[in-house]
Amino acid sequence: MLTGLSLTPLPRLLLHSTLRPPPPAPCVFIDDSRTQIRRFVLAADRRRVSPCQGPRTASNSLCPTTENRKLKTAPQILEKCRTPLQIGSRLLTDRFLLAPLAGYTHLAFRVILRRLGGLGLATTDLVQATMLWSGHGRSRELVATTPEDRPLSVQIFSGRTDDLIRAAVWLQEQGYEGVDINMGCPMAKVNGSGGGARLMCSTDNAVRMVEQLIAAVRLPVTVKMRLGWDATTLTAPELAAAFEQIGVAAVTIHGRTRAQGFHGSVNRDGIRQVVQAVRTMPVIANGDVRTVDDALQMLQDTGCAGVAIGRGAMLDPWIFRRIRQRVYAESEAADGADTDPSPDEQMQFLEQHFELMQQQHAERSCVLFRKFAAWYGCTLGIPEDLEDRLRRFESAAEFARIVNEIRRRHGERARRVPTALLKVPNGPVEHW
Repeated sequence: MLTGLSLTPLPRLLLHSTLRPPPPAPCVFIDDSRTQIRRFVLAADRRRVSPCQGPRTASNSLCPTTENRKLKTAPQILEKCRTPLQIGSRLLTDRFLLAPLAGYTHLAFRVILRRLGGLGLATTDLVQATMLWSGHGRSRELVATTPEDRPLSVQIFSGRTDDLIRAAVWLQEQGYEGVDINMGCPMAKVNGSGGGARLMCSTDNAVRMVEQLIAAVRLPVTVKMRLGWDATTLTAPELAAAFEQIGVAAVTIHGRTRAQGFHGSVNRDGIRQVVQAVRTMPVIANGDVRTVDDALQMLQDTGCAGVAIGRGAMLDPWIFRRIRQRVYAESEAADGADTDPSPDEQMQFLEQHFELMQQQHAERSCVLFRKFAAWYGCTLGIPEDLEDRLRRFESAAEFARIVNEIRRRHGERARRVPTALLKVPNGPVEHW
């Protein structure tokens, strides 16, 4: 049974009641069209690959389970994982972080992952700075939190320094503990306003903007960015070195360029070059981490201080717990450490996530929860027809009936690949 999963009402103090339907997610997309998903998964079955992870490898060919455990981790990496990570004034007991994902890393998801264990730091969905300081309901909803949701950083974006500063000052006044600046989002909607990855195009302006923000608040300021705008302008090492000099607490590097979008593979050599460009500032690596082996290998290949996991946590919510189990079990020469959750644990997780979402979003929770079905189905052993119903349910009562049916038919799933479809546009990123 899961420990610490008893529900407690979320304090109303930090929840904002002005709720509006969310806009389309700016950086990560799910297309829940049953026709598209069915066609995509059937094609994946024919290729024997996961529809959301590209060519089959040892780490991505199956739903996340202990059978994916293959690599022997170097002792120095295990020792590093057992050492706390300092980011500004905060000391993290775990070096594995939840990366921000537009439309997904909301309060309920963050809290339920924390209760599973092993999560060092979580970051909110990216929030438009102007909307945040001006009191826009949707933005305030994105940063809603509780005392259980710690440690937490709020990610903000804008192309205007004064807006970033006003948002950071507001966060400080409200008692938040960290602010993260988005310099990595590749979407035209964000870049067109001068925010996201566009900030990396002028290193002088980017450094000046961050320096002014640091001077305006006492909070630790971190930055999340990509390797650069494209393969010819890999500015991340230069920016990281400059950020360290002005007092940035840490940087997170997604190992692709803006031009790549979410295509291609993460460039671990590029991440390592960023690590080598700084002296002591923590560099957090991000991208293509789906399993425990992926996370530990990222540490070993890049020399990074920690690893931020996004989509991998939606495919396997237990990934942070698995990493912690592997780290401490191997230090004690134990076998079979990163054990799989039982069917009862899996169903409790599903119910608890939805109930936590209901506490904040009430009747909107049904619509908001549907997008998780395609991510959870494989790991939770949900038969395909019931996963399809989870993508369309309209009430809490219907959700309960589906979960009861999943309990009865748990493990009848035919395919061992996730249904989740990351919809990234075809063609040049300029057309996004």
